[in-house]
Amino acid sequence: MSYVCLMKLIRTAITTFAFLTPFAAMASTPTPIGPNGGTYGNWIAATYGSGSHKICYAFTKPKHSSPALSGRGTPMLTVSERHSSRDDISITPGYNYPSQASVTVTVGNVTIPFYAQGNIAFTEKVSKALLAFKRGYTATTTATGPSPGTMVTDEYSLSGFTDAYDAIVRACP
Repeated sequence: MSYVCLMKLIRTAITTFAFLTPFAAMASTPTPIGPNGGTYGNWIAATYGSGSHKICYAFTKPKHSSPALSGRGTPMLTVSERHSSRDDISITPGYNYPSQASVTVTVGNVTIPFYAQGNIAFTEKVSKALLAFKRGYTATTTATGPSPGTMVTDEYSLSGFTDAYDAIVRACP
């Protein structure tokens, strides 16, 4: 992945998370964490902001998605660390979830429920998800799609997750 593509992807991730803290907009640019421009396998680790407003996050895009949705934005699976919030795991599907959306992540034989809010989903089963991500090879999200009766499946590689996660934990202790 070229540096320009990497920075564009990091900026997309930052835009997604800007609503989580009003101070995110004050920071100038994301900074990749570690070697190879923050790339750890199929995951990217970066920081944004500084001091108590610093956000450290690791994210990945799906390797496979179905069905193809017209006008869909970039889906991402993300783990973030902040001074005030640890281990936030989220899914951005690239569309707005309908009300009462069903969202799950499956890693091997472990299924983790998520709850949807607008264009993002979170889990309360953080420890279970982190352990599964560290041990697994693939995370598959299944979610209610934007059209009635549509289910959307995204398959994410977990290659590099543990190293990317360790990097963000070190960067935002």
